Amino acid sequence: MRAADPNLWQDSKQARAVMQDLARVRATVQAWRGLEHRVAEADELAGLGDASLQAELAREVLAIEGEIDRRELEAMLAGPYVASNAMLAIHAGAGGTDAQDWTAMLQRMYLRWAENHGCEVEVLDLTEGEEAGIKSTTLAINGENVYGYLRAERGVHRLVRLSPYDSANRRHTSFALVEVYPQVEDAGEVEIPAGDIRIETYRASSAGGQNVQKNETAIRITHLLTGIVVTCQNERSQTQNRENAMRVLRAKLLDVQREAQERHLAEIKGAHIKAELGNQIRSYVLHPYQMVKDHRTEYETGNTAAVLNGEIDPFIEAYLRSTLGEKR
Repeated sequence: MRAADPNLWQDSKQARAVMQDLARVRATVQAWRGLEHRVAEADELAGLGDASLQAELAREVLAIEGEIDRRELEAMLAGPYVASNAMLAIHAGAGGTDAQDWTAMLQRMYLRWAENHGCEVEVLDLTEGEEAGIKSTTLAINGENVYGYLRAERGVHRLVRLSPYDSANRRHTSFALVEVYPQVEDAGEVEIPAGDIRIETYRASSAGGQNVQKNETAIRITHLLTGIVVTCQNERSQTQNRENAMRVLRAKLLDVQREAQERHLAEIKGAHIKAELGNQIRSYVLHPYQMVKDHRTEYETGNTAAVLNGEIDPFIEAYLRSTLGEKR
């Protein structure tokens, strides 16, 4: 067992990673043992045949079923980085001001989901729209198995509604792209030589182009080999913006490596993997009827208000079930 290796702590980073993995495994084992104990107690209670205990027994059975469902969902999380924290970016697509408003609605949806799951959220970058909404935003979401769950959200999200920005109150269709990356906890995991990037500074601005600061605190980093561009302007410190931009860049480069590995495996297996960028994964229809439908799994619901308020777990579960056994 690696945790018992007397030489483990010679490398403190590796030791911390091993101990974190050990803690996760212990927590999982303890949870299943606790559930096993509850099932045994409920079975014993049922064996008593006492009618006065039936209501209590029914409540406990429902609670156990809910816990089993949650544990079953966790068991579906397979692949590297599923236990990692996540970077989630949303970019307004076609649809003008409506698309920027849609991006803000999606950000609120994911913030509420994170809140419901006890996650910590840090807004790393946010560019507001000229008239309303958000052009783009990047969130760091920290919590248990966050990347494993939120990877189900990658792709294009489509909104159909009566536009509040159309004087004729016509129906509009808007698009936004959601990107999800695992956070890189160890900077050495994705090495970025100084010669591979170009760093530029500029003045942070708000909606309408008004300068938030007179100094050039905002950071734009271009990865010259891949063409990936990241920006960060939320902090008042140029140093902090640069650190956050590098966090995002490392996450994106790690995702590039993951996609390259999946393409290689697909070639070996002869399978075809569709590019996610540009694929419409889900539609949110608010007019002429109410429905949210995931086009990958066919799961749908008419409770659009609940979904936009962060209740997206049924969509995530349907996606995980549909990809069970596949390498993601």
